[in-house]
Amino acid sequence: MPRLHAYELLPDAAGEESVRRDWQALRDAGLPSQLDHRGTTNGPHLTLVAAPALGPADDERALALLAPLLPVEVRVAGIALLGGSRVTVARLVDVPDPLARAVLDLRHEVTDTQHPGWLAHVTLGRRIPRAEVPAALAVLRHPDVVLRLDTLRRWDPDADVVRTLAGPASPPPR
Repeated sequence: MPRLHAYELLPDAAGEESVRRDWQALRDAGLPSQLDHRGTTNGPHLTLVAAPALGPADDERALALLAPLLPVEVRVAGIALLGGSRVTVARLVDVPDPLARAVLDLRHEVTDTQHPGWLAHVTLGRRIPRAEVPAALAVLRHPDVVLRLDTLRRWDPDADVVRTLAGPASPPPR
């Protein structure tokens, strides 16, 4: 399977810390955690689109649709289990309607997106044996959290480059 290009929204520092607490709780319980992911791009994020290729026109469309919405507050709520005998544990994210519309409009324009539709979530741990799910759920107890998403980034796995398109660390407009 080819490595997928992606557009992602990143939380501010407080939001990143909140997600990392969940990652640490899983690790402390001896369970797979996103803290175990050694990739240079690994960090708390909300994937908007993943596809085999994204071009400059996609970047322009992503900026036009999403940059005006930043920063945006989302509610990280329930837990989702994705997969079969080994699961991905993720927190579901309630997003405001304008963000949902913008993401679906962007996904409509991108060719060969990884999955149909969009399930807004933040991944906490991958490949957790199904028998260990009760242990994972036991350590992930906390009230719903509001995250402030303030950065739009683009991941290009072919060039091994992460580029901020909009947000606090974005390049000046051309």
